[in-house]
Amino acid sequence: MSHSISDLAREFDLTTRAIRFYEDLGLLQPQRTGPLGRNRVYSARDRTRLKLTLRAKRLGLSLTEAKDIIDTYDGPRDTGAQLQKFLEVLARHRAQVEGQLADLQANLEEIKTHQREARALLARMDVTAPKAAPKPARKTTARTPGVPA
Repeated sequence: MSHSISDLAREFDLTTRAIRFYEDLGLLQPQRTGPLGRNRVYSARDRTRLKLTLRAKRLGLSLTEAKDIIDTYDGPRDTGAQLQKFLEVLARHRAQVEGQLADLQANLEEIKTHQREARALLARMDVTAPKAAPKPARKTTARTPGVPA
């Protein structure tokens, strides 16, 4: 089955520009038809590669990593090597994400500490602040409408 660029864009909620970008990176390889090869015709293989690319992006992998993994499936059908490559990329990415998570958790703890300190300072300020004297009542004069004061 073949697909146009607009078919894939609609199906995967992408812009045609994004699909052309993936093509420029070598992730997709459509056939060219029409005058000067201006029309792109994407195969079922291209559609699958696009789906895998988007899945890799959701996992947080770079497009280079996605391409490396996807390209292993174009070679000989050595599933063991393909899975090993996938596991290596995932292990590197997991270590990176866990590092980012640790940084975020440390940052969150620091924010909580500053919030506690600021609340404690504010509570002390409320206790030690002198009570303000009540403001005197404003004098109001009755005005007659239309008569200047």
